[in-house]
Amino acid sequence: MKKKFGIIGNPVRHSLSPILHNYWLNKYGINADYSIIEVADNDLKSIVKKIRDKELTGINVTLPFKQKIINQTDKIINDAEITGSVNTILLDDEKVIGENTDVFGLQAAYLKEIDHCASKNALVIGAGGVSPSVILSLQKSGVKKISITNRTYEKCIFLKKKFNYLNILSWDNLDKEIKNFDIIINATSLGLKDGEDFNFNFLNTKENVIYIDTIYNPLETKTYSFLKEEGKKVFNGLDMFIYQGQKSFYLWNKINPEIDDRIIELLNSKLR
Repeated sequence: MKKKFGIIGNPVRHSLSPILHNYWLNKYGINADYSIIEVADNDLKSIVKKIRDKELTGINVTLPFKQKIINQTDKIINDAEITGSVNTILLDDEKVIGENTDVFGLQAAYLKEIDHCASKNALVIGAGGVSPSVILSLQKSGVKKISITNRTYEKCIFLKKKFNYLNILSWDNLDKEIKNFDIIINATSLGLKDGEDFNFNFLNTKENVIYIDTIYNPLETKTYSFLKEEGKKVFNGLDMFIYQGQKSFYLWNKINPEIDDRIIELLNSKLR
């Protein structure tokens, strides 16, 4: 029987997940397809029922459902349990399981490349869907000093209850305070294609700052381009996206798919 996978979110049309997963399904000769599934809040229960009834084999979850989906699962495990954020759903032993592969995605894509993580001072901009995963990946990589800022202060307070070592930075002071950080991660939607952007340039950053954008569409946001031109070390969200997808694929199919030149080329061509 043909397996069915998909990604739920709203909006979700921009997602490259079908390109990534269908490439691998094809490469490994798996009789399956992966599609975009647009849903609203009141559809979550019926989507999870489809997994329980084996009409769907597994799904990825993106904004705004990474937290909302949890109530529909039987169990959340590993990084999903720590972050309270789910991006991968599967059926295991007749139970609907929520897992998080974003933490692995960030570590595998960028943080493993950074030397002396323990001595770094990191700033996470944004307290939304992917932020708990960003914080946990920094912690797992040995970063001791982690600050967070968000336009809505209350969301920072909520995250501090989960990660009590967080330092909260005022959003109004962001442009002045960025000079104090070695690693800056944009976990907001600012810079997303056709969306809002930061209303200032990152002029005051350290000479050896590492800037990571969790956004991959566009490949180069305004901030990314500015810092790149300044000679700073910059990463976009594409590698994180690929690695989190690799782990999701493994959880569903028990095959660790190769990240080859062809898939990177294919994804880049869709974003140019």
